[in-house]
Amino acid sequence: MPKIYDISMTIDENMQVWKSYEHKKPKITNVQNHDEGKPHESLLAINTHTGTHVDAPLHMLAGGETIETISLERLVGPARVLDLTHLKDFITKEDLEPFAIQRGERLLFKTTSSLTEEFMLDFVFLREDGAKYLADIGVGLIATDALGIERAQAEYPTHRTLMRNDVIIVEGVRLKEVEAGNYTLVIAPLKLTGIDASPARAFLMA
Repeated sequence: MPKIYDISMTIDENMQVWKSYEHKKPKITNVQNHDEGKPHESLLAINTHTGTHVDAPLHMLAGGETIETISLERLVGPARVLDLTHLKDFITKEDLEPFAIQRGERLLFKTTSSLTEEFMLDFVFLREDGAKYLADIGVGLIATDALGIERAQAEYPTHRTLMRNDVIIVEGVRLKEVEAGNYTLVIAPLKLTGIDASPARAFLMA
């Protein structure tokens, strides 16, 4: 039996969300319960970019493809965790070159975001030159442990460069307990359609 690492964020009302905005936090409301003589049921109100989630091109590209166009085959398979916890501010082409990244790889970025459950305004992000380098190689998927793959870049060039080159973006994975190396990755977004993203359960098998 392989060892399984659950790399998903737990969804609750006090979880970290983008910039800690109150309106982005999920809301869980009890709508009926046993005290009323009924089965217990809850209503979940959630942003599609909550916790561990898969971005669809529509998120950043006008007229872009929606979440159902991303096949499960692209979200499941061999993957590599890169330890980037020594970096501050951003990830550049020069930071990535030593890893000898290959076409089609699924990559997970382990940064200092994995070491806290609080949203970090200064989270380490993938700079535009790093995104272009990975797009030129032709990687298949990039997963980051921050709630965003970029910050402080006008016009969102990291997202747009990757999306225009058919690179899948996954945000909000949890890698604190995961060492750098090779794994089997499974990402299972909710089966939604026509929208810009989906929360997902994600895990690695070693």
